[in-house]
Amino acid sequence: MRDTTPRTAAGKVLWHFSMSLDGFVAGPGHRMDWMPAATNRPGLVEEYLQTTGAVLGGRDGWDAFPDARAVYGGAWSGPVFVLTHHPEDAEPADGVTFLSCDVADAVQIARSAAGGKNVEVLSPTIGRQLLARGLLDEMDLHVLPVLLGDGVRLYDAPGGSPVPLELDNGDPVEEINLRCRPVGQLSG
Repeated sequence: MRDTTPRTAAGKVLWHFSMSLDGFVAGPGHRMDWMPAATNRPGLVEEYLQTTGAVLGGRDGWDAFPDARAVYGGAWSGPVFVLTHHPEDAEPADGVTFLSCDVADAVQIARSAAGGKNVEVLSPTIGRQLLARGLLDEMDLHVLPVLLGDGVRLYDAPGGSPVPLELDNGDPVEEINLRCRPVGQLSG
């Protein structure tokens, strides 16, 4: 398997997250202190900054981190859209538009604002809805060697059916093998 190719600004709708090995994108209460401060791929954040035209998030994440300037470590300066069922009680913020509409309409609004660049979906709930409706172009996942055990899952659909995915940076149906050991313990 090879690393992903550099992202391009192709007007795609991307579900983008760093994720624990056990499938969590945030800890309990949307805690993010488990994530490293830097990526092991130089220029990754800059790549996303150059190719992203708008960010679409959900209300739970916004309530946990109500600062549009915090996106991409404070480097983001474009439009942020927060999809919510109750925009009337959202605290106004510069550069943030609170939307109360169908998820498909929210994507179209974000796409228009993105000006031909990509829309980054930074919400597990919105990502699941877009996936179910066929409105998601790609998923960009950065899997970190940590087990959280609890928190906000990337994908949670009890009773649902498997969703087949195709791997872009290898054989499309390749199994990815990882070998990990607990830090501070020797393997037997």
